[in-house]
Amino acid sequence: MEELKDVWDIRSFENLSRRQRHLLLYVIGVASIILFYTIVYNTGMRTLEGESHSLFRSFQTVVSTMTTTGYGADSPWLSPWMNLLVVTMQLSGIGIGFFTLRMIVIPLFEQTSLTLDERLTAKNDHVVICEYRRDSDILLDELEQLGIEYVLIDSDRAEAERLSNAGYQVIDGNPEDVDSLTRASIEDATRLVTDAGDQNASIVLSALDMNEGLHVVSLTESTKQNQALKTLGVDTVVSPHVLIGRRLAHKATASVSVPEGTPLGEDVEIRELLIRRGSSLHGVPVEETPFFDHPQLTLVAGWFDGDLRLPPAATDQLTPSTVLVVAGPRDMIDDLSKETSGVRSAREHTNVVVAGAGEGGRAVTDALPANVSVTSIDIEESEGVDIVGDIGDPETLAAAELTEATALVVTVDDDATAVLAIALARSFTDEIEILARVTDDEKVRTAFSAGADYVLSIQRTTARLLAREVYGEDVISPVSQIRLVRIDGAPFVGQSITEANQEAETGWVIIGAERDGTLQTDETTQIREEDIVLVAGTDVMIQKLEQETE
Repeated sequence: MEELKDVWDIRSFENLSRRQRHLLLYVIGVASIILFYTIVYNTGMRTLEGESHSLFRSFQTVVSTMTTTGYGADSPWLSPWMNLLVVTMQLSGIGIGFFTLRMIVIPLFEQTSLTLDERLTAKNDHVVICEYRRDSDILLDELEQLGIEYVLIDSDRAEAERLSNAGYQVIDGNPEDVDSLTRASIEDATRLVTDAGDQNASIVLSALDMNEGLHVVSLTESTKQNQALKTLGVDTVVSPHVLIGRRLAHKATASVSVPEGTPLGEDVEIRELLIRRGSSLHGVPVEETPFFDHPQLTLVAGWFDGDLRLPPAATDQLTPSTVLVVAGPRDMIDDLSKETSGVRSAREHTNVVVAGAGEGGRAVTDALPANVSVTSIDIEESEGVDIVGDIGDPETLAAAELTEATALVVTVDDDATAVLAIALARSFTDEIEILARVTDDEKVRTAFSAGADYVLSIQRTTARLLAREVYGEDVISPVSQIRLVRIDGAPFVGQSITEANQEAETGWVIIGAERDGTLQTDETTQIREEDIVLVAGTDVMIQKLEQETE
């Protein structure tokens, strides 16, 4: 009875699927016919047969007649018009019976006559996704969390049915076909996402021919196709392996950059704190950490699974891959770090071993600064590979002088090999920082258990990057460094640091107020007109803030 239940769960006609709309119209239609027959029958009995009775009795007689279960005490009828009315009701009942069988009974008990299109809600200004060769559930969950309307076209009928049965907006079909694109309402869509390998070009051309105003995003395994796709009309080309490789390289080397001349004071600093595996803070919301409400410390930002949140929300939960950016007196940061198990300062690495020389591995190597020493390992000999060997072999790691390295970045394609390499590297030394990429989102926990300090899942990260691209946010922004500036305190006069931060837009936060050559970081400090305020934020938000305070 799920189909009937769904009808009552909706809030508006626009939110109904095609199937639900048909069912609702069916119920309204049958009710209208019965009501019409009841009124006509009641009037006929009174004027033609000379019998006056209630509408309820007329209603009962009409239903009995239409369902052919009997005619009650009213039969036979003397008037030819009443007999004609009864015959009409009988024929209507038979017709409605067949329609009910086709519309409700067969689909409910066999599900063979339903097409997935009938489950789609009304679409407009939505995203059409043509294939998705990763974990579709993760991507669709991300889109639904952001409130993005979508239709996924999947050429695998069984997979499309599974997703549709799970409540996702999915149809089966060949995304290259005009018919499939039409069924997905491509003419009313605003964006197109393709992840169909060599079919990307054909899909893009067909879709743009039907809707030239589409914003097109294509996913590719290699950057070699980027230029060709952009020539065809693709607005954004996302290469997950390359983007994740760059993120891993960034986390291995990047830290908060403090501009030369920025007065932090002798005892004040900005530090990145890494939540390591096994930390007591794992799974704890930000508001329950000792850094959140500390009167002398400011929680500036945090990287959560590769996403920069500035400032982090109180409800954001810490994971083993979280990096918190904290500003305040050095001794207080040291004390809290020592008191909290599994937390240490993030390091800038100068000697990095990269395992895997595919697209992701090359992206890591290319993104590392020139002053970082890099040793590349791969199972096959190719340009840029320093050591040829199995990353799961202790001799290979020994040849790479892993014990001398400060970081290991694992970008091999096989998750089992990646987990083995992590465990083996951790057995070599506990001092090295291990950053890894896995394909399956379910392997993230396994990688942490094996000894990784920071893990990104291709499935999860790609879905998040793609969802935010569709949502209209810059997918590269999470890897940008935090920028610090000094601005005049006049706009914040009379407010405490806490009050100013509470009113601040997401994207920047006040660290402290410089007064008489000293940086005041106490959250209760009242900002004066002569103060110089130190602000941390993303490039975009800092530029906006500078323009507003000029």
